[in-house]
Amino acid sequence: MMKSGRYIGVMSGTSLDGVDVVLAAISDKFVAEQSSLSVAFPIELKKRILDICQGQTTTLSEVGKIDRELGSLYADAVNQLLIQTGLTSEDIIAIGCHGQTVWHEPDGEQPFTMQLGDNNRIAALTGIATVGDFRRRDMAYGGQGAPLVPAFHLAVLGHPTEKRIVLNIGGIANVTALLPGAYVKGYDTGPGNMLMDTWSWRIKQQAYDKDGEWASRGQVDHALLKAMLSDPYFRRSSPKSTGREYFNTQWLEQHLVHFPSISADDVQATLCELTAASIAEQVLLCGGCERLIVCGGGAKNTFLMQRMAALLPGIEVAPSDKFGLSGDDMEALAFAWLAARTVSGLPGNLASVTGASKETVLGAIYPKNTDKK
Repeated sequence: MMKSGRYIGVMSGTSLDGVDVVLAAISDKFVAEQSSLSVAFPIELKKRILDICQGQTTTLSEVGKIDRELGSLYADAVNQLLIQTGLTSEDIIAIGCHGQTVWHEPDGEQPFTMQLGDNNRIAALTGIATVGDFRRRDMAYGGQGAPLVPAFHLAVLGHPTEKRIVLNIGGIANVTALLPGAYVKGYDTGPGNMLMDTWSWRIKQQAYDKDGEWASRGQVDHALLKAMLSDPYFRRSSPKSTGREYFNTQWLEQHLVHFPSISADDVQATLCELTAASIAEQVLLCGGCERLIVCGGGAKNTFLMQRMAALLPGIEVAPSDKFGLSGDDMEALAFAWLAARTVSGLPGNLASVTGASKETVLGAIYPKNTDKK
């Protein structure tokens, strides 16, 4: 049985748009969000993370410093949430912290994944037991280590008769197919917001294209779109996962070099269509659904949501908020739930999703420390 009580989930995704922290009451029978907040990444720290996570040369010193700084950032966000709610560390059973992925290589000769954010520091600065390093136990059993959120999607959004697919659009997009009578499938479809955000920052020095307004002004270049969709990743069968180490600035430049006269507006429109089209294709390959439940930052991109609906006629495309779960907080909530699974000695992965040889307890527990100096 799940150890009932309050847990805190901490998530910072590949978009690097901020740290999401959520307080939840969790038991075997319910997951109730109680409070949340989001903390923006310090610009300099964001730049330093981007400087190491796309295959660039770095040093162990820089990796170690980022690891420590992220731990402090996560701990500060948790302490802000405690102040906001009037709770103390004694009121919380555990923190579930995903950490910041800087490299994910599940298919290499020596498969591994690396998330930074010193969990020892989080436990020390908050006085709360912290659960982290969730992905590597799944990989130890031959899994991709991702996605891990589908187990949570099944617990909170599964339906006995209705065909549902949950879509998270962060930097990378991933789907969870919740089809009655079938094993749960879940995997990364490819770019979510990442390439659109990259282009928006490069051309406009804006972190993202609000509501997809810029993309809506451009025209899709179908030759460029076809070239990008020809990438072998989109053809691979699941289980599969990816990240910024693959779909990054260099990947985009390799395609744009063949389209020297394309306008910046049309690039943004085509990148938006790449996300919509790659997702729509995978929704249909999963067998389709009655409802596509969307969470993550991409759910706020009005134009992207319209494009997905246009590509998936007959399917309701709706934000997860309509089903009582905040799209902004979904992943942080999932890692609060995964922390509860870990401290209760329960498995947190789905072998049908990750390809692991077995379901297993995930992560490592960094014990409670009341000394906050």
